[in-house]
This record gives sequence, C-alpha cells and structure tokens, in this order.
Amino acid sequence: MTARLADIAAQAGVSEATVSRVLNEKPGVAAATRASVLAALDALGYERPLRLRRRGTGLVGLITPELENPIFPALAQVIGQALTRQGYAPVLATQTPGGPTEDELTEMLVDRGVAGIIVVSGLHADTTADVRRYARLRAAGMPFVLVDGYAPQVRAPFISPDDRAAMELAVTHLAALGHHRIGLALGPARFVPVQRKIEGFQRGMRQRLGVAPEACAELIEHSLYTLEGGRAAGGALLERGCTAVVCASDTMALGAVRAARERGLRVPRDVSVIGFDDSPLIAFTDPPLTTVRKPVRAMGQAAVRALLEEIGGAHSANAASAASAPLYSEFVFLPELVVRESTASAPGVSPAAPTRPAQGA
Repeated sequence: MTARLADIAAQAGVSEATVSRVLNEKPGVAAATRASVLAALDALGYERPLRLRRRGTGLVGLITPELENPIFPALAQVIGQALTRQGYAPVLATQTPGGPTEDELTEMLVDRGVAGIIVVSGLHADTTADVRRYARLRAAGMPFVLVDGYAPQVRAPFISPDDRAAMELAVTHLAALGHHRIGLALGPARFVPVQRKIEGFQRGMRQRLGVAPEACAELIEHSLYTLEGGRAAGGALLERGCTAVVCASDTMALGAVRAARERGLRVPRDVSVIGFDDSPLIAFTDPPLTTVRKPVRAMGQAAVRALLEEIGGAHSANAASAASAPLYSEFVFLPELVVRESTASAPGVSPAAPTRPAQGA
C-alpha cells in the first residue's frame, strides 16, 4: 500500500497524504488536485475503489429550462466549456412543456452517476415550490449548485445576477431620456428574480422620478417569458400610456416592439423598449435592442467553480454535520446597461446627449 501511495503521489505531483485523502474521500482537497490523483491512478493501471468509480465518471449534470430563450443555450455553452477545461463532460437535461420534471431529470442524472449537478432557473426560484427536494439531494451526498433564484433555507451555493440593480439601471437610463411613464413587463410573480426586479424597478422609480411604490402597480404587467408574452404585456402597458417599456427578457422585449408597431407606434421615436439578458444576435434586431446585459460568462464560470469545490469536499454532506454546517452564500453578479437603438428621448422632449454604450456593445 505504501509503495502504491508513493507511486501515485509521484505521478500526480502531490504528497502521499493527499493521495490518501482522495482515496478515502476526505474533504479539503481541491477539485483539480483530486482529478490529478484519479488520473494518476488510471495512468498507472490501478483500479479505482468502487466509491470513486461511482463519482469518478467525469460527468456533470446541467438542468435548464427550455432552450427557446437564447440566454439558456448561451449559459449552457459557458458552463460546458468551463467543465471541459476541468476534465468533466456536461450532460444536458432540458425541461420542456409536458416533458420530464426537474425531479425526474435529477433522478436520471443521479442514476447516470454524475459527479454533481447544476440547476438553472429551477424550482429553487419558485417561492411556492417545496424545496425539501434539495435537502434530500444533499442527504444523498450529491453536490449541486443553483443558478438564477434563491431559497435561504436550502444549503447550496447560489449564483444570481443582481436583478434589482438591473432594473435600476434601466429606469435611470429612461428617466435621463425624459420618460416619466415607464412600464415593466415580466414573468409570473411567484418567482424570486421577478420579485427582485419589481423591487429594483420600484426603487428606481422612487429615486429617479419620485413615484411611490404603490403607484407603480399599474405600471407592472405579468406575462410569460415569450415573444407573445412580451407582446401581450407590452400592449397592455402601452394602452396605459407608457412611453417606455422595460422587459425581463430580450424575447419579451421583441414582443413589446411588435405590440408598439401594431398600434402604429415607432420604436424608439414614439416608444422606447429595453430588454434583459443581451442574448446572442440581439444587437442585430430591428432596431438593435438596448438591454441590460446578464453577466452570463462570469455566472457560468462561478457555477462551475462552486460545483468543483462541492465535489472536492469543501463542505461535508453527511447528515451528522448538516445541522451545524454554516449557511451557504449567494454569489451575486452585477449587470451592465448596453445602449443601442431601441431607446431615445421621450416624445416631446428635446434629445439629450446620448448615453455612452457599454464596451463591447
């Protein structure tokens, strides 16, 4: 055994104590170091212990909503590339209407022997969902990271954009262009990102335009994160006299542009529209869309780093230590306003000096 430890340690370039910790699945070993030790095992022809074979497949599950929204494939690509650089292969499991549920996809991935799971915009974002499913997943020893959404009672790393700051950026931009009647089109109210966007919108309206939160109620319209959802919500806000509409996704924003044109309104001369995400190709729409850029690359890379720390045993997952373990953090990433051609001065307001576009827009 000593000779074998020495051989593996020399091959991996680590200490024998580190090899021992990896073979016995002890915490405190970085994911990259753990991977090096396992690679050394394989290179020297040693058979991995059964418990390491179960989680040593190099697969990581990625559960996303439907891929019609371009931001989800973009995020999946970033996560996939980051995983590949660390020697893991992503297994994409996509939720579709009438298809497998998040629980069923999770079970499928666990049965495939994945080393960990990243869940994007899952039930952790739904304030009405039973989050005990995540406690059961942790009790089973499966490392996981949750993206887009937050449930304080769930012990897991969370990765989120700053939705409040995003809406404040949008309102500040439109207020500077002379807009006073600004509408907000977004998804169902039960979701955490939606609630945070409303909070940011209300704060921006109060600070920039003196509009009280209760007066914002008629300026907020809930719908679906689709082209038709944006068209319906945008149309309702235009009927209420809004000269600008902020949307919770770029897809919704394109629907709002369509709603304006159906009413004979021009974008941005008569109505300004702002999206959210900065999805691929959104700079080439007609007109090119002003949007709040979601920090997809930073979020995807952070999700992978957090998962690798979980896989590496940075946090104990056994039931005995769960009660005394510290709460996990939510890592929040700042968005960026990208000014293009779908926003302009409010009707009747003299054009101001243009806002400087974000770099890379």
